[in-house]
Amino acid sequence: MKIIEANGLHYRQLNEIIREAIKNGEQEFKIIGATGQRYIAAGIKNKIKIVIEGTPGNDLGAFMQGPYIEVIGNGQDGIGNTMSDGKIIIHGRAGDIIGYGMRGGEIFIRDEVGYRVGIHMKAYDNLRPVIVIGDSAKDFLGEYMAGGLIIVLNLRGTVPIGKYCGTGMHGGKIYVRGDIDEHLLGKEVSITPLSEEDESELAGYISQYFELFGVKRGNVSLEEFKKISPRSHRPYGSLYTH
Repeated sequence: MKIIEANGLHYRQLNEIIREAIKNGEQEFKIIGATGQRYIAAGIKNKIKIVIEGTPGNDLGAFMQGPYIEVIGNGQDGIGNTMSDGKIIIHGRAGDIIGYGMRGGEIFIRDEVGYRVGIHMKAYDNLRPVIVIGDSAKDFLGEYMAGGLIIVLNLRGTVPIGKYCGTGMHGGKIYVRGDIDEHLLGKEVSITPLSEEDESELAGYISQYFELFGVKRGNVSLEEFKKISPRSHRPYGSLYTH
């Protein structure tokens, strides 16, 4: 394992050290003292493992296709931006636009997230992106979502989602635990009960969440979840027609 002391390193220096080590065959990294360095593991296609202690900067894992990243701390904005494969685990909270344009892989966030999480997520070929959120999400969750899956566990039992959830959504699914005020939803989506297939899928990710973060499951029941899905796959299909 290669250990990198990140405190005081410019983000370009840090990323150059990682890439050079990969060229030399290194597959496991531990980054100590991360202080906002951006683009860590961006564009990397190798099946490597990176453990980060501290707070990495924006666009962690952007465009990546394979790495396993675990952050012992909080994350900032743009985590998993347009990623196609791999796994990102955040032992804390995260910021805005998590999973922007994401088309594959998985992101697990222990606590809450910010605004516009899952915006423009899409499934591609046999790839399907997944974001699992332990607590709640702010406004515009799943905005213009075209595919994939978002799960909001709402473990603190607060208001699980913000306003305009699913605005422009035309693909994929959002599972939310707890009561949902319909005025918080975009007009393009509706709330439906879970099918048996939904329950099976959801159960697997819930178990994985609790295993990853080593916390007790408590009284989380599948009966508490609702599904948000698009009313149409072409919500704006007639917008510019006469």
